[in-house]
Amino acid sequence: MALSTERLYAILNHLDFLISWVRWIYPTMPSYPSYVLLLFLFPQKVLRLNGRSRWPVHFTSRVLYPERIGVGIDSAPGMSIGCYIQGRNGIRIGNNVRIGPGVGIVSANHDPSDYDKWINTEPIRIGNNVWIGMNAVITAGVTIGDNVVIGANSVVTHDIPNNVVAVGNPCRPVKHKAQYQPTVTE
Repeated sequence: MALSTERLYAILNHLDFLISWVRWIYPTMPSYPSYVLLLFLFPQKVLRLNGRSRWPVHFTSRVLYPERIGVGIDSAPGMSIGCYIQGRNGIRIGNNVRIGPGVGIVSANHDPSDYDKWINTEPIRIGNNVWIGMNAVITAGVTIGDNVVIGANSVVTHDIPNNVVAVGNPCRPVKHKAQYQPTVTE
């Protein structure tokens, strides 16, 4: 059965409305195509999987205490599959932060003498232009500087300075990183 031109235009008009609605729901994601953001809409906003998050979150990821998580432009913790983001003590994420699959960002730990209590720490701070590789873990109270790459499977237990590539368990800077150069589209 062939699709008539009028029917195709009607479908595209509905999609255009939907795409503008997606842009309204996720305003801090300007560089992501609307059709990508549309994939997050149904599970997150209709089925309410991570529904309180103000940024796109994959349905297999888990975001706890999203109201205590500050997210910059073009950053979306939990957008990759299988992430665990816990913001009990707060998380501050800068602009243009990419987070790989399976990443854990945990801002609060249990008290070792009473597992029903939480230890209060400073919020986790992640700078601008940061890439966190697959299965990395960011622990409570650390600060990651600007223009940093955290290697896959790294465990960040201490602060990481600006402009470095850091890897390992515990995560340590291994080399200097050149300034971030965004792709210019015309």
